[in-house]
Amino acid sequence: MNLILLGPPGAGKGTQAKRLEQAHGLVQLATGDMLRAAVASGNPLGQRVKGIMEAGHLVPDAVLIEMIESRIGQPDCASGFILDGFPRTVPQAEALDAMLKARGQKLDHVVLMEVDEAALVDRLGGRFSCGACGASYHERYNRPKVEGVCDICGSTNLIYRADDRPESVATRFAAYRNQTAPILPYYKDSGVLTSIDGMADIDEVTRQIEAVLAR
Repeated sequence: MNLILLGPPGAGKGTQAKRLEQAHGLVQLATGDMLRAAVASGNPLGQRVKGIMEAGHLVPDAVLIEMIESRIGQPDCASGFILDGFPRTVPQAEALDAMLKARGQKLDHVVLMEVDEAALVDRLGGRFSCGACGASYHERYNRPKVEGVCDICGSTNLIYRADDRPESVATRFAAYRNQTAPILPYYKDSGVLTSIDGMADIDEVTRQIEAVLAR
């Protein structure tokens, strides 16, 4: 089973991907992770990717497709994969379909996790964490019992990530919309796109995704 999970930052794609990995033996494939792994491998493809990135250029679609094809050919992807971060354009979607068809494979489902953007910006925009133990907090919903002190380990090293600030979250959402909107009609026309309620609780979102996969 091969699928794509679509949704903005903080929609819960990572959480649901982990559940799908455990339930179905699938492998989550994030393009950023694959690029780093390719470079670290030192193989011919990795050397090409390294040269492109060191020159400050974007990795061409053809190279990304080659990298994905190499990755899905590995034994751990025998049961299928979950693509994360790819495709982002219609040409990439078309190239992905062509590559899979040549391998005798296809995308079975593209699941769009629809969310309330304002609510998600509010949820993400106040997050912070303990730099010592990693405990998570929120300015409105989950503040430490003692201001400035981690409940778990007592550290005062509480960290706000720059990209979790409300203005940064809004920028990330805008980038997601611009990147994702063009490919939705493509997958809708292909008959593989299904939208679910990404604002439901985690277990309900999982139930919705499983219902899609059971079709």
